Amino acid sequence: MGEERISTHNRNIPDVPAKGVSRPVTSATRNDQGIKETLPPYFSVMVKPVGPVCNLNCAYCYYIHKDELYPEGENFRMSPELLERYVRDYIAAQPGPQINFAWQGGEPTLMGLSFFRQFLHFVDKYLPPGWQAGHTLQTNGTMLDDEWCRLLKERHFLVGISIDGPAWMHDYYRRDKGGRPTHEKVIAGLRLLQKYEIDYNILCVVNNLNAQHPLEVYNYFKELGATWIQFIPIVERVGERGVTDRSVPAPAFGRFLAAIFDEWIRRDVGKMFIQIFEECVAAWMGLPASLCIFTETCGRGLIIEHNGDVYACDHFVVPECKLGNMMETPLKELANGPQQVRFGLDKRDKLPRYCRDCPYLFICHGACPKDRFIRTPDGEEGLSYLCEGYKIFFSHADPYLRQLAGLLRQRRPAGAIMDLVKKADQEKWKNVKRNDPCPCGSGLKYKHCCLTKPH
Repeated sequence: MGEERISTHNRNIPDVPAKGVSRPVTSATRNDQGIKETLPPYFSVMVKPVGPVCNLNCAYCYYIHKDELYPEGENFRMSPELLERYVRDYIAAQPGPQINFAWQGGEPTLMGLSFFRQFLHFVDKYLPPGWQAGHTLQTNGTMLDDEWCRLLKERHFLVGISIDGPAWMHDYYRRDKGGRPTHEKVIAGLRLLQKYEIDYNILCVVNNLNAQHPLEVYNYFKELGATWIQFIPIVERVGERGVTDRSVPAPAFGRFLAAIFDEWIRRDVGKMFIQIFEECVAAWMGLPASLCIFTETCGRGLIIEHNGDVYACDHFVVPECKLGNMMETPLKELANGPQQVRFGLDKRDKLPRYCRDCPYLFICHGACPKDRFIRTPDGEEGLSYLCEGYKIFFSHADPYLRQLAGLLRQRRPAGAIMDLVKKADQEKWKNVKRNDPCPCGSGLKYKHCCLTKPH
C-alpha cells in the first residue's frame, strides 16, 4: 500500500473494486506491489440474491438466461441461513479494516426491504470493532420508493442505476416483461435517489444505437444532474467471432469515448467523474488499475448465486467456471483455490504478442477476457473485440492525459487542464482561413464546418 490519494475530484471516499458501481478510482489508495504467480489477498464478491430474476426484459441482458443452469421450478431467493453464512465468511476472509458488500441481479430489490434489513443486522453482528462496511447496490431503479431510499441513505449505500440515455435511446432495448418502456420509471427512481441525497452512479450500456449520439447521451446525463458515469460496451457473441447487431462496433465505441472526452477535458474536469477517464488518468500517472478489465490479472471479483454457488466472474457464470458452493466449502478457500488462481493469471499469460508489443499495454492489459475472441493481424488468438476502439480512444486522449498527469504530479488541481486546453485550442484556430481544411478533422472546409461555431 502507500500510494497517495490523487484524483480529478475532491470526494474523499474509499475505493470499491466491485463491478457494477464504482468510486473515483484515482482517489483510491493503491497497492504498488507487483503481481507474480499469486493473486492479491483481497477479493470482492457480487451477490445475486435472486439469481437472474428481474422485472425487466432488457434485450441485451446477458444474465436473464442463467436460469437454465438450475432445475425447473427453482426458488431464486437467498435463504436467511445462506445470507448469514455469506456475511460471516466474507468478513472473516478479508484483511480489513474496510470491507465492501455488493448486490446485483437480476434485480436485487425483488428480495424486499426485510431481506436487506436482515443483511445489515448480520453485518452489525459480525463486523469486528474498528472495521467499516461499505455497501453498493446495482438496480434498474424501477422499484425504488421512499422507504427503500431511507434505508439506502441511513446505511450509506452507493447505488448504481442503469440508464442508457434519453427516453428514445433507453427504451429501445430496456423494456419490461410486457414490452413496455421503462425510462419514466427509472427516472422516477433516480429522482428519489437525488431527493434523499444518496450517492449514485449512472451505468450506461453503450450499444449500436446510443454509440452514434455520444454528446446527446453525455449532455442528457448532465441535465439529469449526474456527476458519476460508467460507460459499459455491450458485446454479445454470435458463433466464434461474430457479434449481434445490438453490439457496439469497436470503432464506434472508440469514437463515442473520444467525443465525450473532448467535452470533458474542456469543460468538466473536476465536475464529472467518468470511470474510464479516471482509470486513464491513473494509468498515465503510472498507478495500477482499479477497474478489473484493465488490471494485469483478474480473478478477484467473484459471484455468489442465490443458492451459494460461487463462480469465477460475473461474465463467466458457466459450469466450467463454477468454483463450488460456499455452504460446502469456505468462501476464502474457493476464492484462493488453484482453479481461480489459474483463471486470474490466464488473463496475463494468454495475452497475444500483438498486445504485449502495444504501446497501450500499460492501460489496457488486453481488456476483459470475455471479449478476447478475435485474432490479431498476424492470426494469433485472443485479441479483444474492442481493441480497435480502445486504440482510437487512447491515441486521441494521450496528449491530454500526459498533460493532466503532469499537472497532478506537480500537485496542481486537475481542473487547470481546462485552461491549458482552451489556450491551445485558441492558438490552433486563430490562423485558419475560410477555405482551409477544418481543424476539427471533418474533411470539410472551415467555412462549411466550424467557422460559425464557438471555439
